[in-house]
Amino acid sequence: MLTISVLKETVAGENRVALVPESVRRLAKQGITILVQEGAGVEAGFRPKDYETAGAAIVADYDELLKEGHIFLKVQVVCLQDGMLEIVDPLNKGSVLIGFMSPFKYIHNIQSLAERELTTFSMELVPRISRAQRMDALSAMSSAAGYKAVLLAASRLNKIFPLMMTAAGTILPANVLVIGAGVAGLQAIATAKRLGARVKAFDTRPIVKEQVESLGAEFVSLETSQEAETAGGYAEEMTEDFYRHEHATIGEHLLDTDAVITTAQIFGKRAPLLITEEMVQSMNHGSVIVDLAAEQGGNCELTVPGKDVERHGVKILAPLDLASTLSYHTSEMFSRNVTALLGEMLNEGELNIDLDDEVIAGTMLTHEGKIMNQHVLDLLDFEEEEKS
Repeated sequence: MLTISVLKETVAGENRVALVPESVRRLAKQGITILVQEGAGVEAGFRPKDYETAGAAIVADYDELLKEGHIFLKVQVVCLQDGMLEIVDPLNKGSVLIGFMSPFKYIHNIQSLAERELTTFSMELVPRISRAQRMDALSAMSSAAGYKAVLLAASRLNKIFPLMMTAAGTILPANVLVIGAGVAGLQAIATAKRLGARVKAFDTRPIVKEQVESLGAEFVSLETSQEAETAGGYAEEMTEDFYRHEHATIGEHLLDTDAVITTAQIFGKRAPLLITEEMVQSMNHGSVIVDLAAEQGGNCELTVPGKDVERHGVKILAPLDLASTLSYHTSEMFSRNVTALLGEMLNEGELNIDLDDEVIAGTMLTHEGKIMNQHVLDLLDFEEEEKS
């Protein structure tokens, strides 16, 4: 009988859990045994009795969880971090490990992980195709982060977001600029509009104009002949001339902006630098920037990942793992994403991994001693060429 072990998060400030009782109930109906490490889910608002009612067993003995499990679920799988590979050594060869693994940040350790002969799935690698939308945990977390970023901006701005008619006269709405109209950006636009702000959105991809305008925001375009999106739906790295033109366009709109939400990221690479120190100096005193690309280095030159700083009278917020601050609902999202992925590999309660399946192959990082993800392999080859 197949056993899934749900592990407690170990990263400081990580409040999510990989599997919620709702998903436990669905999997248990398939005859799968679910073991939940004691304490897992508590910070997200899920009690041990909720799991037990759904059909899981609460296990205090960590060694038992590792010994009995075939599939291991965790939101942040930290084994790729420097000095952390040994934490997976107690797992049986052939065990399956699923979660966010930050493969591009720790790409130099992936071969060592592969040699442990575990089958690992990195949720960052879920392909951007229609069939995989239910499994796209990165997009789910980005949506939550976009929402929370606007709330942070509103709480730190020295102005009121909506138009207000008061006894002292009319208060004009705040001006918000969202840079990047991907999943996080679109949610930020929608949230800022709901709060009553005047919203502009900048993106290099003309294809998102209709989506931006459907949310009630003004679309700021950049005239270019370069394709700014990969075939997989991710932002593409551009030329220096392109970025100079982009800086000029963004800088023009920063002059009257009160709050900026930056969301621009490039798959597997450092986030593009879109706001220079000179541009920050041109902004109104008291303005706020929330840099959602901080984990990838940041879109603002003055961003300090994980810190809130004030430079030239502008507050620059660089939150990390913002989705974790909404842990109840983001745990539900992640759990549904993982359960959908498992659904592609489970057949009558037994594990059946089809390596020819586009979603499984695209999300898989290592299997039977080998690195399986083609994008990771290409990056490793590129690094070797650079060294030689």
